[in-house]
Amino acid sequence: MSQAEVAPVRAGRSRNPLWTFGILRSELATTLRRGRTLALLGVLAAVPVLIGIAVRIQTSDGSPAGPRDGGGPAFLSQVTNNGLFLVFAALAVTLPVFLPLTVGVVAGDAIAGEASAGTLRYLLVAPAGRTRLLLTKYTAALAFCLAATLVVAVSALAVGALLFPVGEVTTISGTRIGVGEGLLRAGLIAVTVAASLIGFAALGLFVSTLAGSGIAAMAATVGVLISVQILDTIPQLSGIHPYLFPHYWMSFADLLRDPVYWDGIVKNLGLQGLYAAVFGSAAWARLTAKDITA
Repeated sequence: MSQAEVAPVRAGRSRNPLWTFGILRSELATTLRRGRTLALLGVLAAVPVLIGIAVRIQTSDGSPAGPRDGGGPAFLSQVTNNGLFLVFAALAVTLPVFLPLTVGVVAGDAIAGEASAGTLRYLLVAPAGRTRLLLTKYTAALAFCLAATLVVAVSALAVGALLFPVGEVTTISGTRIGVGEGLLRAGLIAVTVAASLIGFAALGLFVSTLAGSGIAAMAATVGVLISVQILDTIPQLSGIHPYLFPHYWMSFADLLRDPVYWDGIVKNLGLQGLYAAVFGSAAWARLTAKDITA
């Protein structure tokens, strides 16, 4: 078959939705089955186990959970009375560091890892095209955000039900809701936490298009995360805090109010969407102009 005949076949494949779905399915399988990814998910699953065991040991003599001064992670003091609160406590513990760190590793390696392995040029000349490849990589990163959050939530729910009683949930507002509604809110909180990471995933993908080494891209992405979180704690920089992607992360706690307080949640999701649009566009501009022969 001549080159003139091959080109239409490739063009037809690139426009075929089934071809696109096949590429996405392959990318998702590769991302979620990778040994490094499984190790990261295993670490995340272990965090609620450690928290639950620690609370169980501490409260075995009747002492309250958490530090005696009432500090510590959010919702930790309620875990003893209701194991469902372990879900909220585990997400509060993992969201500032553990969850975004794992997302940074996956997103940072998305393009740079292919470049360092020498497979990027073959992917870019395949019928998928550069734009479709970038969308596939970003979708895989978003799938990991959801998978990582659900791993924490499910692990915490299982450990909480095993070690502590599970019953009606007392909201932050002081009202009580049934177990069914409590589980529904826990699921909504998990989805909200996963959505809180979409902006950072886009940032990591952009960094990945700049680097030629997966390790360098992962390190740079995690470095940005740490730097931005430090900036978010400096009072003198309060003017820029609302524009930093982690600033509204903990707003998911408002889902445990009765009625739900949506202001912080909407601001968080809007900010994540803005970061996703800006850095997603920057990643596209960089990848479409990238010299694959270099």
